[in-house]
Amino acid sequence: MKKTLTLIAISLLTLATSAQTARQVLDKAAAVVSQKGGVKASFKMASTQYGNASGTISLKGRKFQLSVPQAKMWFDGKTLWTYMTNNDEVNVSNPTDAQLQVLNPYQFINMYKQGYNYTLKTDGTTHQVHLTAKDQKRRVQEMYITVNKKTCSPTQIKMKQGDKWTTFTVVSLKSAKLADAHFRFNAKDYPKAEVIDLR
Repeated sequence: MKKTLTLIAISLLTLATSAQTARQVLDKAAAVVSQKGGVKASFKMASTQYGNASGTISLKGRKFQLSVPQAKMWFDGKTLWTYMTNNDEVNVSNPTDAQLQVLNPYQFINMYKQGYNYTLKTDGTTHQVHLTAKDQKRRVQEMYITVNKKTCSPTQIKMKQGDKWTTFTVVSLKSAKLADAHFRFNAKDYPKAEVIDLR
């Protein structure tokens, strides 16, 4: 009986240590992405739901600007402008946190802090953290975040919505000094665009 209890205690301790280490890896990755002046990244996306694309993203706190061939998005922390290139149209909305989780692959820097269990797997030059949602109603049920051991920079973000997976592979990530205006739509740059306010 004592052996069994000891084994259970060791197993629980190992799981707790693994979770703590996984949390530390994500904390360090979040710090890299959350630099005060902001960061710019280029990425490749592969998705069974949205198809494949290459793009760029700029981040500063909760703000982001995302650009892919089909669309460009600006989010200033409250308002989201989505410009669709095929019809020269801009949709304006105030997205929920759940909607932002889908739109911004780097939203993990806020998501992982609550509502997820995580485990850590280390292989060669990378750490891989596997997150699973505690609540079945969460929009993103599962995530894999791969982080470079040396730089603590995320190199791949894989997320599951419903039964479909989307993978973002980071091509480059560098610090930047980004003004707040960078994250707001400027109508002067798109004079012919039709603006549709959905707020």
